Amino acid sequence: MVRTHLMRRTVHLLVADDAVAWRPRHDAMLRQRVLGVYRGELDGVDLDDLAAAARAVVADGEPRSMPEIGRALGERWPTPEPRVLGEMAVALLPMTQVPPRGVWRAKGGARYVLLSTWLGREIASLGREIAPPTAVGADPVGRLFVRRYLAAFGPAATADLRAWCGLAGLPAAVTAMRDELVTFRDERGRKLIDLPDAPRPDPQTPAPVRFLPAFDNAILGYDDRSRIIDDAHRGLSVAGERVVLVDGRVAATWSVDSGTVTVSPLRGFSPAERAAVTEQGQALASFLSDNESDRVRVGSSTR
Repeated sequence: MVRTHLMRRTVHLLVADDAVAWRPRHDAMLRQRVLGVYRGELDGVDLDDLAAAARAVVADGEPRSMPEIGRALGERWPTPEPRVLGEMAVALLPMTQVPPRGVWRAKGGARYVLLSTWLGREIASLGREIAPPTAVGADPVGRLFVRRYLAAFGPAATADLRAWCGLAGLPAAVTAMRDELVTFRDERGRKLIDLPDAPRPDPQTPAPVRFLPAFDNAILGYDDRSRIIDDAHRGLSVAGERVVLVDGRVAATWSVDSGTVTVSPLRGFSPAERAAVTEQGQALASFLSDNESDRVRVGSSTR
């Protein structure tokens, strides 16, 4: 298993073979995501030269943080901030985060090594250009990518798949797989695809209360996030807020301080909903606390 920046530059835990197969597909996207934020700071920096210099910095296999990589590169490029150089280096090179990535109830900074060093094998790179859509569709890697996504998030539209991974061209893979997939229509008439043997509960199946961490894929895994979060609260999904699902939809945010879980509703709760949220909040507080606390505070809706 490896931790690597794929899909929206979010850190994902992947089996080694998937990381090796998928990382080259994301070269161009990862590069452009960083440039979209730091293009001005990186003006005049040749990215191929930067990648070569960064590879030399990490070639010894010693784990380093982004700022450490950036400071080493700053000897050649003194104008950009070390963090900027470090972020660009991690986007340009296939890297993995080494354990421990933080420990229980404590923070720990990310440290990186080359994926090839960690796995003991070379990792291909497509450079600046991503494979054309026809190649992605015909390639078994593209099909595997679609299967992996649908196994976790299906039924879903192809737009959801692209929003999750950041790659163009995957509709061609879906087309190549049309005889392997089943299709549905959502309430808006959009075509949804899924694996034929995937579990699909009855629509009347109750959805239990769930407390989600920040940036959870249950929300970020889709382009159409209205299936789980109201448009008025869509910004919570990218603002780092932790949310509570009630009846399968985002209905509150939550935080924890000194062993107490505080729930801030986004709408009014029925007595049964408040009881269910309190019960789950108590279980979460007990799990997170050093002192076996089960304290939970559920506020009133103010939004």
